[in-house]
Parts: sequence; structure tokens; C-alpha cells
Amino acid sequence: MIASYSDLQYFIELAQTLNFSRASERIGISQPSLSVAIKRLEFSIGAELFIRSKHKVLLTPAGKNLLTHSKQLLQLWNKTKANCLASQDEVQGDIIFGCHHSVALTILPKILPALLKTYPKLGLQLKHDLSRKIAEEIIDYTIDIGIVVNPIKHPDLIIKKMYDDEVSCWQSPSFDANATQDNIIICDPNLTQTQWILKKLKNKNIKYTRMITTSNLEVAASLAAQGTGIAILPSKVAESYQSALKPSPHAPIYHDEICFAYRHENRNIKAIQVIIGAIKGLMV
Repeated sequence: MIASYSDLQYFIELAQTLNFSRASERIGISQPSLSVAIKRLEFSIGAELFIRSKHKVLLTPAGKNLLTHSKQLLQLWNKTKANCLASQDEVQGDIIFGCHHSVALTILPKILPALLKTYPKLGLQLKHDLSRKIAEEIIDYTIDIGIVVNPIKHPDLIIKKMYDDEVSCWQSPSFDANATQDNIIICDPNLTQTQWILKKLKNKNIKYTRMITTSNLEVAASLAAQGTGIAILPSKVAESYQSALKPSPHAPIYHDEICFAYRHENRNIKAIQVIIGAIKGLMV
């Protein structure tokens, strides 16, 4: 009995979360259905993949071994399908495209409408996460192509620079940090850029009394535009608010490179080629 594509996908999600409830919620199936799929996969493999207890789930040695290879198995299947489709004249098939949601809001509306209209059989799965995680998933065969910020060079990846951006502190034109003792910073603390800027502010003895954390930079920008506090933002996000935000004086600046990246073996897939072409059209 050969393991199904969906069962391997479910296994990967559970192996990453180690929580049946969270995994079933993320992949959109019921917890009993997930349990059945895992049992079916264990029967197919011939070994238990998880150690189950009342409060937690752990991978067995067999499960760890399968996790090492399962992403490559799925990517190989996707690549095989894509190569079969690439041998035809039409651009078609499902491509997994990854980028941070703020980058998606900036770039995708500029390329997807025309791309999808031109190629009606092209399917896209969009995945949004931190850039470093997107890059890792491209390397791990989980994502086909992505837009990443400040990617680290990797021998398996083709990386092309798109444009430069800057991350700094932004505030409403009416905001006066000197007029209040309650200075509020609004930011995503998981971003490397945020951590660097917060460290620089501390070194400059620029103090804030409270911090509002959010993983959504558009929420941070909107709050800052309403005078809630000072937001740490990329300029591309801040500039979308036009005159509602301005750079904070004397704030440190972190320089970003926005790039697109994909694996070498994907460069001949026609669907990837047309997506790359659309992205390059923005660079002209």
C-alpha cells in the first residue's frame, strides 16, 4: 500500500506541531479524520510514527526518519507533475508561492491579476510567514518560489534582488513624543529588523514606556497613523499610508534587500518561468 499525498501532508503538519488539535485546525480537517489518516499512514509504513500520551505527542525514530524524507517525496511528486505539464504548451498546475504578508500586499496585486488572466490553468497556493521560514521551506522543497527579505545565500537556491527597502520608526505627523510621557512602540518583535532597531534605540537612550506587539505590519501602521504610538515599519508599508505617516526624527534605519528565490531544478518549469517574468516586470 502506497502512502497518499494528503496523508503525508497531514503527517508533516502533525510532526511540526506535535498537537492533534492544532494540526487539524491548520489543515482544515477534523481531529478524528486526522487520527484516521495517521493510522492509515502507520499501517502503510509498517511502524508507529508517534508516541501518543494524554498531554503530548512525540515522534518515534521511524517518524523522525519519515519526516526527514517526506518533504522531498512531496516535492518530487509536485516536480514530476510540473515537469509533465511543462512538456505541454500551456502553463498550468499548482505552484506554491511564499512571502511575508506585507510583501504580498505590496507585490502580488501588481502581478497576479494579469498573470491569472493570461494563464487560466495556472493555480497558486499562497503561503505567508517570516522571510527566513519561507527561505527554509524553499530549500526543504515545501515552497516552489518565494519573495524573501535579506535571504542568506544557499547552494540550492537561485536568488535575484528585486529592490531595496528600509525599516525604521514611523509616526503620525501630529504625534509629538515630547508632549507625552507615555511613549508607545508598535512592532513585530519576531523580525530581525525590529530587534536591531530596538537595540539601537536602547543604545541611544531613546526610551519608550509600553510596547504593542503584532505580527501584522499593516495593523501597526494603521495604529501609528491614528496617533497611537510609533511603529517600526518597512518604508513600503508606511508609504502606502501616504501623508498619514512620517519618519520619526533621528530613528535608526535598517537596510533591506527584497529578493525572489527558487530552487535550481525549478527554473525550467514553465509556470515558474512566467511567474519570474512577471516579477522581473516590476524591476524594470
